[in-house]
Amino acid sequence: MTVLSTANPDLITLSDNKARWNLPDHRRHGFHNLHTTARYSMSLRAPRVLPLRKEIDWTIGERPGVARFLAMPHFSAFIVVRDDRVLYEAYAPDFGPDKPHTIMSITKTSLNLMLGRAVADGLVNLDERVGTYLPEIGTGYADATIKDVADMNVANNYTEDYSDAYTSAFQQDAANGLRLPAEGQKEETTRSFLCGVTGDDLVNRSGEALYKSSNSDVIGWIIERASGRPLRDWLIEIVEAAGIEGCFHMTCDREGVPTVSGGACLTARDLARYGLLFARKGEGIDGRRVGDAAFIEETRRNPGPSMPKPLDWFHYSRQTYTDATWFGHSGYGGQYMLANPDTGTVVVYLGVLENKAASDPEFGAALMKMTADLVAEK
Repeated sequence: MTVLSTANPDLITLSDNKARWNLPDHRRHGFHNLHTTARYSMSLRAPRVLPLRKEIDWTIGERPGVARFLAMPHFSAFIVVRDDRVLYEAYAPDFGPDKPHTIMSITKTSLNLMLGRAVADGLVNLDERVGTYLPEIGTGYADATIKDVADMNVANNYTEDYSDAYTSAFQQDAANGLRLPAEGQKEETTRSFLCGVTGDDLVNRSGEALYKSSNSDVIGWIIERASGRPLRDWLIEIVEAAGIEGCFHMTCDREGVPTVSGGACLTARDLARYGLLFARKGEGIDGRRVGDAAFIEETRRNPGPSMPKPLDWFHYSRQTYTDATWFGHSGYGGQYMLANPDTGTVVVYLGVLENKAASDPEFGAALMKMTADLVAEK
């Protein structure tokens, strides 16, 4: 007797070349449950935790700029932490402090810590060509320098335009286990996909950052190859240094390669604990150190190209955003994390934009301004 099956409903492509979990009607549930929706994932937990104590400043929530974003229908969570003190936190009715949320591209910031350590240890030279470390890589990256890849300063045929249903970023979802391959199509892995990225003249002449998530996965591959250590080990060190209380969920491909370009899921409090690593320039709990303090300082003092308008008031530098003071990143669909070493403050905002593109540059620019103002205060 033959037992028939049907495709997993969360992972089938229904419209706009997106899996069901990423369509507007399903996206909020998808973002709140991506750690159990992805086909492949790993879960890491720290043996010791950074305790956070409440020292609430209610005036933070009363500010018009903050109150506006907490009233948005897409809002999930918001927290302001300084050192080990929670100054303010709020949650949507369908969310809460113990629930993990996808952080999408905020995950990329972990590569700043890894790359900093690899450079400090003499394992990686930022001025070297990618092909030196990855001889099997395709023409889209072979002749690019590692610095340019880390700074989103490479021109190739990979695209990340969320208004385009067939942009490369959505095509990569199948390789990352976030949707099923098209009928009759072989399932790729993250790295086979990267090897297929092509290019000719890789010099970026646009005058602004060319944002490509594939860059981040290339950097992760280089770190693993140069160090001889799996990315999983690097992530364990970060989780333990941050003192994360819950689970650090990370989606991966069928080979177990972590999606360092955007696969992490964390609670708001644990994302703040993670952000404090940047506020402390790589110093973790109990004297653990990840990243490199000099590299982190260099990241904000000598940034790469500016972001496109309306985000052109800050730059992309070594897998982070920076305005020469704070570090941070946004995530596809509405997540934000900023950290300021000068004040020891981290701000986290988690949300789920439910428009077709899951993107709103004007909204993002305004929210970044609000969070930047908060992390600047002492």
